[in-house]
Amino acid sequence: MSQAKASLEHLYKVFTKPEGEDSRLAQIETQLSANLADFLSGHIVSEEIPLEKIEQDFSRAQVPEQPQFVSDHAQHLLDKLVSKSVNTYSPRFIGHMTSALPYFHLSLAKLLVGLNQNLVKIETSKAFTPLERQVLGMMHRQVFANDEAFYQQHLHSATSSLGTFCSGGTLANLNALWVARNRALPPLSGFRGISEDGLFSAMRYHDINQLAVISSARGHYSLAKAMDLLGLGKSQLHKLDCPKQTLDPQEVLHRGQKILEEGGRVMAIVGIAGTTETGHIDPLDELADVASQLNCHFHVDAAWGGATLFSTRHGSLLSGIEKADSVTLDAHKQMYVPMGAGMVLFKDPLAGNAVRHHAQYILRQGSKDLGSTSVEGSRNGMAMMLYASLHILGRQGYELLIDQSLAKAHKFAQLINEHEDFELVTEPVLCLLTYRLCPGHLREKSKKISDTHNQHLDELNRMVQKQQREAGHSFVSRTRLSNETYQQPITVFRVVLANPLTTEQDLQAILKEQAELAARQPLWTQL
Repeated sequence: MSQAKASLEHLYKVFTKPEGEDSRLAQIETQLSANLADFLSGHIVSEEIPLEKIEQDFSRAQVPEQPQFVSDHAQHLLDKLVSKSVNTYSPRFIGHMTSALPYFHLSLAKLLVGLNQNLVKIETSKAFTPLERQVLGMMHRQVFANDEAFYQQHLHSATSSLGTFCSGGTLANLNALWVARNRALPPLSGFRGISEDGLFSAMRYHDINQLAVISSARGHYSLAKAMDLLGLGKSQLHKLDCPKQTLDPQEVLHRGQKILEEGGRVMAIVGIAGTTETGHIDPLDELADVASQLNCHFHVDAAWGGATLFSTRHGSLLSGIEKADSVTLDAHKQMYVPMGAGMVLFKDPLAGNAVRHHAQYILRQGSKDLGSTSVEGSRNGMAMMLYASLHILGRQGYELLIDQSLAKAHKFAQLINEHEDFELVTEPVLCLLTYRLCPGHLREKSKKISDTHNQHLDELNRMVQKQQREAGHSFVSRTRLSNETYQQPITVFRVVLANPLTTEQDLQAILKEQAELAARQPLWTQL
């Protein structure tokens, strides 16, 4: 009995912060903050520990029987989790789209957790719902630039929606194609619509044998997930080759017309504003015209490149995005918000009604509940983080960040071109680029490098990337791609230069380390 009582008291303390515990909790928070700050200030990407060894720390599939003191568990997290995590703040962590964050987000995260709002319904979110609607309106205006009267009409309307917040680009793309599917197969006589009667009946009543989506081969893998989840099948995602890294509008039109001739329908064309591999931008203006010709939905996946619109100098790179029917944006990329902040915006405020759902106990007809048109139900108020950033940084702050990232990418491209041991594979359009180790004498001999040499270079670049990652001083990712020069895919380094903390000295150090690692490989002397 006494043990049960002690456990209840412990649980009560965990939820209520008992009197006199302020100093103890403050001590724990200070300890956590100090360790985190120390971890983030270092240049080491991660400790040189094999994943298998880390897995041993998390190998017990059993819920602990007894509760643990918060202070003890905090130390456990510091020892087993924090110390072995990836330092995405490091200025030499340039391999992925996750970057350093503004310092104020650490405090805002505590506020977000403390309030614990649920954005599915106004009854569990209150002020967070209008805040999220305002943020969606701000971003909608950045993309589509409607007048003030438009936003006053739709910002807080119960019957329309400018978009949906979600955890990231995958769900945003799914939500966009969900709307596109339902609008492509509306109710007919004897058919209540796809959301009621299903895909089989929809295709029968609409007399079509396929419902296709067209994108480039650089399209994000979330598009295939969406095709699977929507019941259309991954084979109906037509991913066209793009040797120039962008989608050819004439190829799209030709493929779309062929689908129509074969008794199918094009549900959507997906243009990409910043591919994840190379950062290229599809010709959005021309693709919008093709979508109009094919009478289909035009979706732009701008999860990476959408923030470029903040830049007066570079925003025109996304010319034509305002013609899209829907746009995906990720605030946790180039808007420097913590992970879990994506959104889809709809040009037509009534588009979301194609997927609107209601329930008696929640999401009632006529309510302003945000969960009625989203894939997700319960979710937190991440819009607050973007709301804060938009105010604290402002458009001009974001513009500066975007302009500096692009300038940094062009500078890195210059350093690569000037180095005899490296080859720039794709020029930066945004702040992404790809390159590889390739000694200058190979490029001088002939415009075409032999397949044998390319195979050796593939192996060399794989080895150097892995060794650089394991050393833990810096990190670049790698991928395989083809371009106009190399029709067969080659292995390349991929870098993302969005971290404001990264300097030219960091970039020089990364190249120097790669060149030194390559020089130690027997393969290098054989090339």
